[in-house]
Amino acid sequence: MENTPDSLHDVVILGGGLVGITLAIALDAHGLTSAVIDPASPATTLAPGFDGRASAVASAAWRMLGAIGVAARLEGQGCPIAAIRVTDGLAPGGLVFDPAPEDGAVGIMFENRRLRRALREAAEAAPNVTLFTPATPAQVTRDADGVRVMLEDGRTVAGALLVAAEGRNSPTRAAAGINVATWQYDHAAIIASVRHEHPHDGIAHEIFYPAGPFAILPLVDDAEGRHRSAIVWTVAGKDAEGMLALGDRGFAAEAEKKMGGLLGAITLASPRTTYPLGFHHAARITGERLALVGDAAHGIHPIAGQGLNLGFRDVAALVEVLVEAKRLGLDPGDAQGLARYERWRALDTFMVAAATDSLNRLFGLRGRTAAAARRFGLGAVQRLSPLKDRFMAEARGETGTLPKLLQGIAV
Repeated sequence: MENTPDSLHDVVILGGGLVGITLAIALDAHGLTSAVIDPASPATTLAPGFDGRASAVASAAWRMLGAIGVAARLEGQGCPIAAIRVTDGLAPGGLVFDPAPEDGAVGIMFENRRLRRALREAAEAAPNVTLFTPATPAQVTRDADGVRVMLEDGRTVAGALLVAAEGRNSPTRAAAGINVATWQYDHAAIIASVRHEHPHDGIAHEIFYPAGPFAILPLVDDAEGRHRSAIVWTVAGKDAEGMLALGDRGFAAEAEKKMGGLLGAITLASPRTTYPLGFHHAARITGERLALVGDAAHGIHPIAGQGLNLGFRDVAALVEVLVEAKRLGLDPGDAQGLARYERWRALDTFMVAAATDSLNRLFGLRGRTAAAARRFGLGAVQRLSPLKDRFMAEARGETGTLPKLLQGIAV
């Protein structure tokens, strides 16, 4: 490529969200250099009110964060998930995923702001990571010789591979002409954290209603020792504005009803936010010197809390492919390595996306017959150990051919 770039790296990552910056840190841990380019200012993304969401980090993903040195920065800030209870409405019975004590927690719940800060600090301390934040790409070029990104301020960043980690509306994916299967659910998720009277005991709840699932996700107690959980309340799209317009006391009262008094009296602990729910799946996740990760590659219903974990699985697989290519003397943009990444991730992401979509549709069916069938199915899974173990493995992120990082092993 003509001219000498201002900054040269093995990998150029467009997007500095949770997945993109985790990729940079994981590459650094294996001696690969990267540049992270993101238009958002850290002063904005690290502000307390920027993102009120919380995420479940599956046990396999937590092992990866340990292997790349991030877990130590998060110790004590997350709430281990001791069990997951799934019910059809407030009906008795249902399904309980409760691992044996020796197996450890299913995952750990973190507020996104805590994850974002720990990852940012790890990236700033990583010698092989260069952060261009805030910075906006003005022109992106990919060809047989490599990739080149010209920033709006005139600087140029070059590398052997471009990774799009820009989220579901990825401009890089669109520019590459990659088709995307997509649809909207006509639902919105209302996100908030709440304080509650009774302790949650580390149990996550997924309560399915015809209008959409209601998730209760355990968080660590606040500084005053008050019990807290995050809620993800799925409502019809037309009802979201009205739910946000409710006063805090009115909203808390409605949430308490949805919980069936499970955690006692409820008060709001954070502002409410909402976002529309949709599904998207890229027809392919690679191109010439290009790889997609995270929401740029796939977006699923939050019904099973696997969205971020799918992105972490992308990171683990891509890092393994790139490290092994380096050992063979190939550059990170080698077509054979990218083809392996495509094969490795394509089936897993499609199966998880299809499963979450099917669950959402199944539990949205109305009527006594549908409810009876759902309850029978939940009871059957509860009784059949092999089937229950399969669901548990999926929740832990331990299905399929597991990359080494998800086993807690450096590549």
